[in-house]
Amino acid sequence: MKPLAEIEAGQELDHYRIDAAIAESGMASIFRATDVRSGRKVAIKIPNASLELDPVRFDRFKREEEIGSTLDHPNVMRVFPEAQQSRLYMVMEWCEGRLLRQIMSEKGTLPPERAIKITLGILKALDYIHNHGVVHRDLKPENIMVDDQDNIKLIDFGIALREGAKRLTFIGFTQALGTPEYISPEQVKGKRGDARSDLYSLGIMLYEMLSGKTPFSGPSPLVVMNDRLVSHPVPPRVAAPNISLELQEVLYRALERDPRNRYSSARDFARDLEHLDQVGIADRTELRHWRKRSEVGPRKILLYSALALIPILVFLAMLMLARYHH
Repeated sequence: MKPLAEIEAGQELDHYRIDAAIAESGMASIFRATDVRSGRKVAIKIPNASLELDPVRFDRFKREEEIGSTLDHPNVMRVFPEAQQSRLYMVMEWCEGRLLRQIMSEKGTLPPERAIKITLGILKALDYIHNHGVVHRDLKPENIMVDDQDNIKLIDFGIALREGAKRLTFIGFTQALGTPEYISPEQVKGKRGDARSDLYSLGIMLYEMLSGKTPFSGPSPLVVMNDRLVSHPVPPRVAAPNISLELQEVLYRALERDPRNRYSSARDFARDLEHLDQVGIADRTELRHWRKRSEVGPRKILLYSALALIPILVFLAMLMLARYHH
């Protein structure tokens, strides 16, 4: 078995021929490959050697494979389980297109019609996974593939949760909770989050597609996350005047701080986007008082950070106890 660093184009991994290296992170590398039995193009995710020795990261990798292999939808990247492998790796559907992040970086902002079309595609994917008891928990432009017709694929279920599954172990502050710019308020407070948390993250993505910026900002990830707990976002029509009143209202409904006031399902979110002329405009205090942005004091930052860290500390204590009794 060759070390990861020695895997090169043209080599074979079981019945897959490695065609090219695509991406690399601290946890894994992704290659484009061909199944020599069928000629099918696939993506192969190979964990770094350190992951195989780390039970925490190993559990996450296996859960991502387990969740992905049960999903089958045109807007969700498929995972193909392999019964026999010479080493640990994951075989995934090869998705043509570019990451939404690349498109947004090039364009700056997207026209409302295009942003809505992409969002509706993501909502179809969310409706499917939520109905199958899966919460993505890390929605962001880096996890959306977009093809030439603006059809999307939802990718990367690395920190996804299946309803009723045990809480997964901790591998890093933002990796365990999501990405600071897109994380929901309830996740900031250390809760697991549910389908409504994904809808909040998508609301931030739609806001960013339309305006070129996310609604909350700050000098550090903790300040960014906590800003959404105490401040109102800059009104969408202030950030991007071409946003209609109805589309602004949709964004506010998606970005409600309390998940009970948010869209309850991807289908409800999609219905409003598809029928903007039927969206009623609420008299929102957020529109009148958004300039009075609250300062997040050091005590509040420490409080919310401590709340988010509680499950992590509990896990570490349990891990130490298990090792002691082993």
